Amino acid sequence: MLIAIGSDHAGLEMKTEIISLLKQLGHEYIDYGTDSPQSVDYPDFGEKVADAVSTANADRGILICGTGIGMSIVANKFPNIRASLCNELFSAKMSRLHNDANILVLGGRIVGKDLAKEIVCTWMTTPFEKGRHLKRLEKISLIEEKKTKKS
Repeated sequence: MLIAIGSDHAGLEMKTEIISLLKQLGHEYIDYGTDSPQSVDYPDFGEKVADAVSTANADRGILICGTGIGMSIVANKFPNIRASLCNELFSAKMSRLHNDANILVLGGRIVGKDLAKEIVCTWMTTPFEKGRHLKRLEKISLIEEKKTKKS
């Protein structure tokens, strides 16, 4: 699976850890930055990852900023994106199982690196359950289409 990954300065250390994990799990990745601890603006990196997933240039994405809130807001502006902020295992599992989340967002200043790795493993291996959840995702897609046509 090809994973687009990006962070701001607050998520850089965690991003490095997650990239190592992705390699161990046998996934390919595209690192959209940042590569420096210098202060940067999270929307610049959230946009790159969300665009890659939205346009199917990556299968899924992982975004990391200080709290994960900013990256979540940015990513969910893109069509076909279901970005989920998951700072614990249950949300990671349910975001895939029920919501077919295609971008995982983590708070680099919220979650420890060991827990972050567990979250990523859970998120990467949990399948979408489909069934009754398909209808709900279809409704979300219809809302997205209506709002896009108004623009």
